[in-house]
Amino acid sequence: MHVDRHYDVMVIGGGSAGVIAAIQAGRAGAKTLLIEKTGLLGGTLTNGGVNFPGLFHAWGRQVIAGIGWELVSRSVAEAGETLPDFTDYKRGHWLLQVRVNAFLYAALSDEAVVAAGVDILLHAMPAALTEARGGDGWDVTLCTKTGLTTCHARVVIDATGDANAASLAGLPVVIPEETQPATLSCLASGYDIAQLDLATINRAFDAEVKAGRLDYTDASWDTTAANVGAWLGQRGANASHVHHINARDSAGKTRLELDGRGRLLRLYRFLRRQPGLEKLDIAHLAPECGVRETAIICGKRTVTAADYCSGRRWDDAVCYAFYPIDLHTSDGGGLRVAPLSEGVVPTVPRGALLPEGSRNFLVAGRCLSSDRLANSALRVQATCMATGQAAGAMAALSAAKGVDPEEVPVVNVHALLREHGAIIPE
Repeated sequence: MHVDRHYDVMVIGGGSAGVIAAIQAGRAGAKTLLIEKTGLLGGTLTNGGVNFPGLFHAWGRQVIAGIGWELVSRSVAEAGETLPDFTDYKRGHWLLQVRVNAFLYAALSDEAVVAAGVDILLHAMPAALTEARGGDGWDVTLCTKTGLTTCHARVVIDATGDANAASLAGLPVVIPEETQPATLSCLASGYDIAQLDLATINRAFDAEVKAGRLDYTDASWDTTAANVGAWLGQRGANASHVHHINARDSAGKTRLELDGRGRLLRLYRFLRRQPGLEKLDIAHLAPECGVRETAIICGKRTVTAADYCSGRRWDDAVCYAFYPIDLHTSDGGGLRVAPLSEGVVPTVPRGALLPEGSRNFLVAGRCLSSDRLANSALRVQATCMATGQAAGAMAALSAAKGVDPEEVPVVNVHALLREHGAIIPE
């Protein structure tokens, strides 16, 4: 096999986890390549339109910092905005998420990745992963706009969110029979919600649902009743549900995007017929549906809901995590939330980032090894950033020492993460 380029670390996926993993590996001195399938770094925050990452703070104190927090806080400062008051933690958790300008976050990510000495290849995806002879890393075939190219990496990090690289490498994954619904976000304008007769609009919407021309979840998460005010109040941001499609592969992803835009189009046509919404405009549409669940790896350790909700301190913990159990559903009100007990701050073990039977391979982000309920909390952006930085640190140390990531002493991982601003579990 002809290999075009050689790297210490290859990060596949330039989203919440992958960007941070690549920066960390590059800053630690590893020759690093970052692969991203779109033209824009940032993942869910940028391409998915969910530009309010969280949660970095628990019970009034910061528990996730490091490179992800650096980019988020720099984006806020660059825009001249202010951060929430994190000490007022008894408010709804959504009020403690940080509103971020997606353009600034993407541009600052570009800047930080380049400054870390990382090579970036946009508009590219993995086509095959083959373990190199002698077990010395991976030969990765990439599909680019002009054909296939093969690169060698001492360590691969799967930050696709869908365990795509792990699957291509023949590593075990779990694909749920039912996935959480996805959401297509947009930015709606051209109306004053205070001037709208929402009760009348809801009645008209309900009639369209009963006639089979709309679904309740075109305009909210609730499957049982019309609540158009939810969508209008959020101006289309994270305000709908698209059901029963697993977007882990290209066919599923295609179905999801078509379904999401079709739902938005029929909602738009309905709303423009309502009094006060004649000038409704979709000022911005997220390039991709925001996906909550597709697949997870079978890891050397698995975080269960009991582990998560008890705040278990794993002996190989590499970062904190903090978010309520947050399972989106295709029935009832569309969401089942279970807040953590006060004072509980979960941790993520290194073993959850290591697929069973793997060598020189890590995952970061939402496809880490966890059961469904734990994953509904671990999937959020701040935790993905923390696991990304941990994976980047482990990969850099692994490549430098010529050992598997599992063989790097966890104290060395902690030392490198602290050097780059991360908060390590006590």
